[in-house]
Amino acid sequence: MKQFSKKIDPVGLIFPLLLLSIWYFVAASGKIPSYLLPSPEKFFQVMMDFIFGSYKLTPYSGKMVENMLASCLRVLCGFSLAALVGLLLGFLTGRIRLIKRIIDPSVHMVRTIPGIGWLPMAMVWFGIGERTTVFLIALAAFFPIYINAAHGAGEVPLLLIRAGRMLGASKSALFTTVILPSAFPSVVVGLRLGLGVSWAYLVLGELTGVSKGLGAVMMDARMLGQVEMIPAAMIWIAILGRLSDLLLIKLCQKIYPYYGGGRN
Repeated sequence: MKQFSKKIDPVGLIFPLLLLSIWYFVAASGKIPSYLLPSPEKFFQVMMDFIFGSYKLTPYSGKMVENMLASCLRVLCGFSLAALVGLLLGFLTGRIRLIKRIIDPSVHMVRTIPGIGWLPMAMVWFGIGERTTVFLIALAAFFPIYINAAHGAGEVPLLLIRAGRMLGASKSALFTTVILPSAFPSVVVGLRLGLGVSWAYLVLGELTGVSKGLGAVMMDARMLGQVEMIPAAMIWIAILGRLSDLLLIKLCQKIYPYYGGGRN
C-alpha cells in the first residue's frame, strides 16, 4: 500500500480535480440541459449502479462485469493475433533484406488506410459481430507492433552480431542472446502502442452491433437517452486500458528482467 501511494504524484491530480470542479459548477448552473451534461452526482450514481446494480437506474444495472469481460476477451484475441504476426514479420523484415524489400512497402502502403475505412469491408467479410471486432483490433494493433519490431531488429549493432558469431553462437542462440535483447525496448514500445490502439478500435468494432461490450453499451445508451452511461463506459475503457498496459510492462519485465519499463 505504501509503495502504491508513493507512485501517486499529487500534482497529477490537479487537472482531474479542476475538470471535476468545472463540470460540477457548469451542471449546477442549469445552463446546459441534463440530457447533454448530467451532473456529477447523477453520473456517479449511474456508475455505481452499473457495477453493483443497487438502484436499477438504467437497463445496464449490475451488468458492468459481463460487458467488461466481453470487451477484454475481444481485445485479448485481437491483440494476441496482431502480436504474433507483427513480431514474426517484424523480426524477419528487420534481419532479412529480401523479405524487407518484399513485405515492407506493402505494409506501409496499407498502413495509410484509416481504420474506419476497413469497417465496411470487414462487415462484408465477417458480418456483424465478434469476428469483425477482432479483425479491426488485430489490424490496427499490427502496424505499430510490426514497425517497432522491424526497427529494433534492424538496429542491432553489427559488432554484437560479429562477436556472437566469433564465440560460436548458433543462429537460435544469436537471436535469443543478442538480437532479442537489443531489440527488446523497441518491441515493448510497439506492443504498448498496439495495445493502446486495440482499446480504441474495440469501440469501433463494438459499434457494429454486438450484444455485449463497453462499446456496445455506449451506442445503446446514446439511442436510449441514457447519457450518463456513455462517460461511464469510457472511464472503464480508460481504466482497463491502463491496467492492461501496466500488466504488459510487468510481463515484459518477467521475460526480460533488464527491461526497466521506462516512465509508466
